[in-house]
Amino acid sequence: MVRALLYAALMAVIALPFVTLIHLASVAAPDGAVGTLSHYVATVLPGYVRTTFALAAVAVSLAVAIGAACAWQIERYQFPGRDTLAWALMLPLAMPAYVAAYVMADFTQFSGPLQSALRLAFGWSKGDYWFPEATSFPGAVVCFAFTLYPYVYLLARSAFAERGHELQDAARSLGMGRSRAWWSAVLPAARPAIAAGGLLALMEVLADYGAVSYLGVDTLSVGIFRAWYNMSDITSAAQLALALLMVVIVVVYAERHLRSRARYASTRARFAPRVPLSGAPGLARTLLCTLPLLLGFALPAVLLVRLHLQLDGTAPWRETLGWMGNSIQVGLCVAMVTLTLAVVLQTRQRLWGERAAAWMSRVLGLGYAVPGAVLALGILIPLGALDSRLIDAIRSFGGLSPGLLLTGSIVALVYAISVRFYGVAGSATASAYSRIPVSLDECARALGLSRSAILARVHWPLARRALLAATLLVFIDTLKELPATLALRPFDFNTLATATYTFARDERLADAALPSLLIVLASLPAVILLTRRTRDT
Repeated sequence: MVRALLYAALMAVIALPFVTLIHLASVAAPDGAVGTLSHYVATVLPGYVRTTFALAAVAVSLAVAIGAACAWQIERYQFPGRDTLAWALMLPLAMPAYVAAYVMADFTQFSGPLQSALRLAFGWSKGDYWFPEATSFPGAVVCFAFTLYPYVYLLARSAFAERGHELQDAARSLGMGRSRAWWSAVLPAARPAIAAGGLLALMEVLADYGAVSYLGVDTLSVGIFRAWYNMSDITSAAQLALALLMVVIVVVYAERHLRSRARYASTRARFAPRVPLSGAPGLARTLLCTLPLLLGFALPAVLLVRLHLQLDGTAPWRETLGWMGNSIQVGLCVAMVTLTLAVVLQTRQRLWGERAAAWMSRVLGLGYAVPGAVLALGILIPLGALDSRLIDAIRSFGGLSPGLLLTGSIVALVYAISVRFYGVAGSATASAYSRIPVSLDECARALGLSRSAILARVHWPLARRALLAATLLVFIDTLKELPATLALRPFDFNTLATATYTFARDERLADAALPSLLIVLASLPAVILLTRRTRDT
């Protein structure tokens, strides 16, 4: 009975944001909201939808092409710089897309260093030449593609390492050319992994607000914030949030349905040596794999340092350290909540055989596909109402005024981000437990160990590294999360992400450089851990 009540309470916590959105969109419409929504439908909503679909399709397709191409070159060939590029290609994961958007727009604008250098070198003036505009749809495509391709690269590389060599050799022995063998034999076997990486990149594109708002690309995420903040129309914002949520659900369902129908062997028969390349073929592959690293990490990082050095006077280290402290506080809380919940659910499923725990973990894992703006909108209203009730109750009993306990603290923020990133901790925990043989549990029970003792003395020592890596990954994802943090942060509570966004919005890019650099530097340990989990280079 107690377990059933706990699971019911957990389910209520998960469902609260979505029930609130439905309620706001249908029942709680204020006067004039229907007219506002009709205005949206007649004017900007079709553009929001078209732009969202187009941006997702083009940016993710480019990210998939880059990630899969680099993964195959790294796994199949040995060329100059390959050993360094094998792990360095993961570094763009440490660069948030909105940070890359800020610095690339500043670098390529008319008064920026790139165009200024071109005018100085060739004697051009305004109107003498054409230069692509960074604050545009193509600029957003480039920022997303070159910062999100590592999701595809990581999974595709593992897939190619399993059977890629053998499949290509088998296809070549049947008379196929190198290109045809890759398209006909290697790519289909790696398609599930590539699709999974592309889905992760797609979720990031749909959830983004910082990059698209700065680059002037009107997506559904931007529309939600405009209706919510600029027009104070919570009903239309909820309806737009539901529209975005429906898009995400359809995409996730379609990807899982297509992948569930595919069956591929994934056992690795032997280690295949890489094909050594030198001269022009080797140099071509070195350049191919260097370009994504250059555009996705090296150039933005250098530009951040350049912007920081342009600051007049001393950098605001005191304020920045305060923002870092806030970011660390939220990150640690989210990491602790998600990892604890993941371990509890996985343990209840494995040692107690509770199907409800497995089902609950899968439902919670879907939160990763929900944009932060959607969660923020669905959480803020009910917690605000609960805050009012708590304040009235405390006043009636003690005459005290405690202030906002939930929305006035980091509770709401931790709640939303925990739902958003539980999937990271949950999938890592499930993977770690799957590598622990069930026979060890049986032996421990035969020796008289209790379930709690098995968890402490068997599971934890074997899964410790994977769980610590998952904790760090959740921490870093929280550090970079912008939409939910922007909407749910308490008054006068800034994190590195919100400070970066605020400075960039006010065109104070030099001030935004320092918190951006700290986000990147704090993300590097997680990237290094990810590279250690791939095939040894």
